[in-house]
Amino acid sequence: MRWSSFYHTASRVFNDCPSWAKTVVVCSVISSGGLVAYCDAKPEYVNHESKKKKVVVLGTGWAGTSFLKNMKSNSYDIHVVSPRNYFAFTPLLPSVTCGTVEARSVVEPIRSITRKSGVNIHFSEAECYKIDNKNNKVYCRASKDKKLGGQEDFSIDYDYLVIAMGGRSNTFNTPGVQEHAHFLKEVDEALKIRHSVVDLFERASLPSLPVEEKKKLLSFVVVGGGPTGVEFAAELHDFVLEDMAKLYPSLKDYVKITLLEAGDHILNMFDKRITEFAEQKFARDGIDVRLGSMVVKVGENEITAKERASGQVVSIPHGMVVWSTGIGARPEVVEFMKQLGQVNRRALVTDEWLRVEGSDNIYALGDCATINQRRVMEDIAVIFSKADKNNSGKLDLKEFKDVVGDIIERYPQVDIYLKKNQMRDMASLLKKSQESNIIVDIEYFKEALSKVDSQMKNLPATAQVAAQQGVYLADCFNRMEECEKYPEGPLRFRGVGRHRFRPFRYRHLGQFAPLGGEQTAAQLPGDWISIGQSTQWLWYSVYTSKQVSWRTRFLVVGDWGRRFIFGRDSSKI
Repeated sequence: MRWSSFYHTASRVFNDCPSWAKTVVVCSVISSGGLVAYCDAKPEYVNHESKKKKVVVLGTGWAGTSFLKNMKSNSYDIHVVSPRNYFAFTPLLPSVTCGTVEARSVVEPIRSITRKSGVNIHFSEAECYKIDNKNNKVYCRASKDKKLGGQEDFSIDYDYLVIAMGGRSNTFNTPGVQEHAHFLKEVDEALKIRHSVVDLFERASLPSLPVEEKKKLLSFVVVGGGPTGVEFAAELHDFVLEDMAKLYPSLKDYVKITLLEAGDHILNMFDKRITEFAEQKFARDGIDVRLGSMVVKVGENEITAKERASGQVVSIPHGMVVWSTGIGARPEVVEFMKQLGQVNRRALVTDEWLRVEGSDNIYALGDCATINQRRVMEDIAVIFSKADKNNSGKLDLKEFKDVVGDIIERYPQVDIYLKKNQMRDMASLLKKSQESNIIVDIEYFKEALSKVDSQMKNLPATAQVAAQQGVYLADCFNRMEECEKYPEGPLRFRGVGRHRFRPFRYRHLGQFAPLGGEQTAAQLPGDWISIGQSTQWLWYSVYTSKQVSWRTRFLVVGDWGRRFIFGRDSSKI
């Protein structure tokens, strides 16, 4: 009876307090009952682990990698799916095309990045081809060598899905682009360009080739006057001038670089001073910049463009075309958008918390997504009602101040409007609407806020935006449980309580435009413009610091040093 009572008591205590398993197992030296109790504990441990929410991340670009690097919570089981097993520092891809920087210097294995995070992250090298949001499942395909068994399909369940698949080059359905143009979004595309440039010089150096054929082979056309197109044209010019001209002296006079831009200026997202300097510098360098030129067809040996000013259609012989005209949605993302009813959109539409509209557990960030910022005038009535606590139909300054912080946080265009018009606060906006009396009714309230929505702008599809979104979303996941209990976001004007998190806010840190010849233009916050060689060194410093690891930092700096001393490598390998 005494031993039976001991077993009964030990079993009851153990079941009530499973965390005592390690203490109870000590009893195994005097009784096998302790061992039995320990064995019974294992299923409870496994069940505890299975309670972790499963997060599936699609993509290892700027957004996805930034999210993974900043995940600190062990409350999730994270599974990453991407067709490439590395992160690429894409701003340096133009440098890869001409050998200024080596390809392996700008990539970091994704497993090395996730291993340092300290969080349980599993990676699968595969491509997601279908998202089933009704059943919380993604379907993936792992491409393998045909000799090893072809393709392998599998599916993964998720509790939360993070779509960070990026975009693809936008051809605008221009005939011949896919067949005859090079793109510059991936590392392998940059390497193809590098191989093609060297190959064209080798072919043009053949003694039996006529001069006209040499000129055609060494005619390089860049389509798109954005940062990528401009930087590539500048890199190519430096490569030809500083390196290829020494190795192929008889060909240097046959080289021609043409930059086609459909708009009125290149680098139109930069300050006018930078735009003008870039156009003047390219003119001095002999780069033919053709503004208002819309490409209508790309052939194997010539490219056709329509001049907006004259309406003429001109043909330009080419040896190589590099297409850099922005991004479009990937086919699998387009298909998913159709499922959600998001038609006629360039990217997945999300709310200000990066949550895909039409879904509660799917998030999208980076180039594949765009934020649908809610307009103030859509909610003007509920905002007024929320502020008017005594239901008087009038709003005084004190009542307005109680919700002003939530309004500015929920609608960032209000803050932008105040700063642009040099208003100190929302009270200034109300006084401007009705100077004689601070107490306003809803009509005056509407009038005061009627112009703030004009400040709404879509975020650019840049690495800077994607990286900040990844950091923001990771922080939300890290503090999910805490913010469920203690919401920190703005008031729900169309509901009760507060939002769990503060909405995403992009902070612009500036942008660079390398223009070749060791000269770079920079536009930094505060309308600070810098152009010249000193800015080039600032560009070196910033891009070194932004590398994802010390390994890539040393490699990139080493490549720059090698180029200064020995020049760029022109080997065709």
